[in-house]
Amino acid sequence: MAQINPYIHFNGNAEEAFNFYKSVFGGEFAMIVRFKDMASEEFPVSENEAEKIMHIALPIGKHSILMGSDTPESMGKHNENENRSKISIGAESKEEADLLFNGLSAGGHIEFPIADSPWGSYFGMFRDKYGLEWMIDFDPGQQERTAG
Repeated sequence: MAQINPYIHFNGNAEEAFNFYKSVFGGEFAMIVRFKDMASEEFPVSENEAEKIMHIALPIGKHSILMGSDTPESMGKHNENENRSKISIGAESKEEADLLFNGLSAGGHIEFPIADSPWGSYFGMFRDKYGLEWMIDFDPGQQERTAG
């Protein structure tokens, strides 16, 4: 089956954001490539962008990878408050859902506090301190369906 892995862009703070995500999810980076690593005559890199992230990958769980990069200044800035896409995480337990929700939402804006939802799952939604939107969900019914 196809696999979906989010790829997110930052305005120069990708490394800071990914270190934050690593502190919540754990694990180690599978790859970090800086703009200076790809510099050539065809792809000149300014001194102020040399250390910025061209590509970074953080494996999450058994089958997912969160990836991202800084956007070169020549391409303009992203409006972080207009990103209407959300990264949805299906937790394996209520405890894991709480851990991820509390960790990732620290310093951000909670849109829907994590709690039992009317549709039967344990759900919460927020924008993190980097402007990215997340949904955390634990569906105990899904656990029962896949266990049986």
